[in-house]
Amino acid sequence: MFKKAMLLGLLLAGMAQAQTTLTVITHDSFDLNQKLIAQFEKANNVRVRFVKGGDAGELLNRLILTRRAPIADVVYGLDNTLLPRARQAGILEAYRSPNLAKVPAAQRLDEAGLLNTVDEGFVALNYDRAWFQKSGLPLPKTLDDLKKPPYARLTVVPSPATSSPGLAFLLATVNHYGEAGAWAWWREARANGLKVTRGWSDAYEKDFSKNGGKYPIVLSYASSPAAEVYYTDGYDPAKLPAQSPTGNLFLPGSTFRQLEGVGVLKGAKQPALARKFVDFMLSEPVQADIPTRMWVYPAVSGIPLDPVFKFAQKPNLAPVKPDLLANPQRLVDAWVNNVLRAR
Repeated sequence: MFKKAMLLGLLLAGMAQAQTTLTVITHDSFDLNQKLIAQFEKANNVRVRFVKGGDAGELLNRLILTRRAPIADVVYGLDNTLLPRARQAGILEAYRSPNLAKVPAAQRLDEAGLLNTVDEGFVALNYDRAWFQKSGLPLPKTLDDLKKPPYARLTVVPSPATSSPGLAFLLATVNHYGEAGAWAWWREARANGLKVTRGWSDAYEKDFSKNGGKYPIVLSYASSPAAEVYYTDGYDPAKLPAQSPTGNLFLPGSTFRQLEGVGVLKGAKQPALARKFVDFMLSEPVQADIPTRMWVYPAVSGIPLDPVFKFAQKPNLAPVKPDLLANPQRLVDAWVNNVLRAR
């Protein structure tokens, strides 16, 4: 009996040691139902290890620095503003998921599958309704208003150099003003008190007045007002309030459509499992789980949304000028030189 128990124990220990690990690196805002992850693990006899790589811009920098010895098999969270740099750096292995056929053509990041679109979001300025009601200050109406007192010193945005929403906002200003006009806008806004943080979490969770900070205007997402309602105590989708405690400032030229994707990293240790995880991220159960966890829209058509998304208005977007996304890193470098280093 003792020998049988011992052999069984050794067998189980050997099976545990033999179980493969799939490493998935994501941006810090990644969130997914643990039951779905457990189902993927069971179906593929794998343990999924998640690594948070910072904001999306930091994530990309990390992947480029480690491309000769990849630290993960799969990456989720790179977007349309970062794909050109990722493509140039050669960090992604093309894999086109069969599930990409369920994503509208206009939302596909890359037909070859370097990144398979998982979700769509709209980077937008949010404001704290209670702060503005208490202050009596009218809301700004244009981006020109936002660069001047008193609005500039009331506004916090994440950096275009380290944050994907920050980069999206930079691209929106360049699209609106042209390069020279955008640098002038940023310089004046910063001179008048605009705060630039390292990432979205710092801006929204620490500096936004709704969360205890000093800034009642923050760069976030058009879906953030819906999240504010969803996370209130006693949330009931059948008894939605008249409005969210925060609202969107759809100032002309301030919004940008962000498409996030998942892809296989070149040099992945588990390429076959990595491809299965890409398929998993575009599966209907995962797509249905994403909206009220990461507050973006599912890329796959026909996925139902929680009623709270009535507070997540989609903005009217200005046409994107040709070549705006050809080399976003060049614009980031120009922003650093013309704004951060300007005297």
